Amino acid sequence: MIVRLALGSLMARALTVGMTVLAIALSVALFLGVEKIRTGARASFADTISGTDLIVGARSGSVQLLLYSVFRIGNATNNVSWQSYQDIASRPEVDWIVPISLGDSHRQFRVMGTTGAFFEHYRFRGGRSLQIGQGHGLQDLYDTVIGAEVAATLGYAVGDPIVVSHGLASFTDHDDQPFRVAGIIERTGTPVDRTVIVSLEAIEAIHVDWQTGAQTPGQATPVERIRQMDLTPSAVTAALVGVKSRLQVFGLQRWINEFPEEPLLAILPGVALQELWQIVGLAETALIGVSAMVVVTALLGMMAMIFSSLSERRREMAIWRAMGARPATILGLLVLEAALMAALGAALGLGLLYLALLVAQPMLDSAFGLWLPLDPPSGRELLVLAAVIAAAAVSSLLPALRAYRLSLADGMMVRI
Repeated sequence: MIVRLALGSLMARALTVGMTVLAIALSVALFLGVEKIRTGARASFADTISGTDLIVGARSGSVQLLLYSVFRIGNATNNVSWQSYQDIASRPEVDWIVPISLGDSHRQFRVMGTTGAFFEHYRFRGGRSLQIGQGHGLQDLYDTVIGAEVAATLGYAVGDPIVVSHGLASFTDHDDQPFRVAGIIERTGTPVDRTVIVSLEAIEAIHVDWQTGAQTPGQATPVERIRQMDLTPSAVTAALVGVKSRLQVFGLQRWINEFPEEPLLAILPGVALQELWQIVGLAETALIGVSAMVVVTALLGMMAMIFSSLSERRREMAIWRAMGARPATILGLLVLEAALMAALGAALGLGLLYLALLVAQPMLDSAFGLWLPLDPPSGRELLVLAAVIAAAAVSSLLPALRAYRLSLADGMMVRI
């Protein structure tokens, strides 16, 4: 009976109730959207590299090593000598190892030197491997394979020439040894999309005439002669390592961290990611706090709407009292109305969120590499919706108590 009365009362005030429900829906959609983006960003970062047990680089910080080796952010403090790299590769625990050489760029995109093992062993999003959508891999010394974003931004196609620049913010180009786009990797949603990949030998080749970070004046070795040289690198920036057994990871990590020949650091990608999220955790908390305040504002607006309607409904409540309704019934009616509005707003907000995800999912994945899965509401999200409904019921208690105290005589009084 009381539910039917509450629904009838809400329908009688459809416009104001509709605006209140919409405000709650938008605030709930915003709050849950922030939560989806937060968890999606974490998952996308974690899925940037999978199947790699250790990342090895010069001794610095674990987050710094993770950022420059995987996300191409920042620079290494030092390199790893080729001899040390070979010593690690020869360890019986090592199943595979992928060298990475960084330092050069092409029109604001990072250039990475590596071997064919990178295409074989690099995994993302739970085990997906790189796929070359156009062209082929690194076959010639001056071949390059570029990421999808590099190709889209610069308008490159297979066969186009590329000139690599020395360093990250340098005006000096290696224009005497241009590269050729041999292949374009299908979009991955990872930093690979923004990377120009060449061979380790190519990195050595373009620096044949360079000493201490500068080109030797008047020296230009012919390309034909460079091709005949021993282009084994003297050092690499970092290495991705896969072990034969997960039980051997910590022993190998300890051996590398105590390496006597030079100071090295081996990190577990998952642990380093957790450290990274601890650093940015304050920003996450602030973002969640702002979206929570939006929900609180919507609930306060609903409470203000109920307060403002009390004067118009005093005669209505007085009639209910005259017909035998108890004061507790009126209190319960107003609380139920608030809970119904919040429930409608929460359901509508959830629907708006999934509609927005359906539309924005491919765009976010393409533009930012942020994958937001269309999963059913999680337990945490359902708990948030229940909390919104409970908070609406609690916030309605103040105007409901005021209605509870209205006297029958005051309600029937005609004010002039």
